[in-house]
Amino acid sequence: MSQADMTVVAAGDICGSACNQTDDVVTRINPAALITAGDNAYDKGSSSDYKRNYDPHWGKFNKIVHPSAGNHEYKTSGASGYFGYYESAGVPTGGSGKGYYSFDVGEWHMVALNSNISHSAGSTQGQWLKRDLAASTKPCTMAYWHHPRFSSGDHGDSSGSTDLYKILTDYKADVVVNGHDHHYERFAMATADGKKDEANGLRQFVIGTGGRALYSSTHTSRGPSEVFDNKTFGVGQFDLSASGYKFTFRPVEGRTFTDSVQGTCHAKTRP
Repeated sequence: MSQADMTVVAAGDICGSACNQTDDVVTRINPAALITAGDNAYDKGSSSDYKRNYDPHWGKFNKIVHPSAGNHEYKTSGASGYFGYYESAGVPTGGSGKGYYSFDVGEWHMVALNSNISHSAGSTQGQWLKRDLAASTKPCTMAYWHHPRFSSGDHGDSSGSTDLYKILTDYKADVVVNGHDHHYERFAMATADGKKDEANGLRQFVIGTGGRALYSSTHTSRGPSEVFDNKTFGVGQFDLSASGYKFTFRPVEGRTFTDSVQGTCHAKTRP
């Protein structure tokens, strides 16, 4: 990588029985930023779950983490354990009741979204996303949230994420990271209806391998799945430049499955 390149690590569905292994992978990578795709502290994302399960292993990354919330966080009313834990550690969350926000890493615009509250195109969050993407001056964009538009895993496709996916393609975003299903999966660049489209589509990754028990059951996805593995804990490593990315799945020690792909960012236009 050149000096201008930045490394971001991503995972969801984390603590979990094996987050004492995935944290070692993050430490070895030593990224500039860490993003989470929700369900960070099982089972209910309560304050005690974060203190007991998450903090001893992943709490060491609080200076670089940029979290998003999952459905398990909302098993505690209003995801109060999630917001309370991160905000007390000085970690931005977008604020209680929202949980969506954006920031920049190098030449990439990063957008954390919340699929546990209203996220249709006309919702407050959907309208915010449009404004946020329109205002960004960065050449590349990555978004992340919990429920994947496409998944071949236990939960399958989340039609409720269609609007977020479409807004992102309208604004020529490049990469989406999700969790919820406890496996790893890479999709070809596609639009929200699942059609391959290199000129306009998003490349979506499901990285629900952060440490919670992996799922064995599967579904058929409408999305163009390219690689699927549900036997390996690990994290995704994105090496980001001003023109694109190199992605590598990094398994925990003792596992051999990996995956890699490269991509070029879309030329940005406004809808």
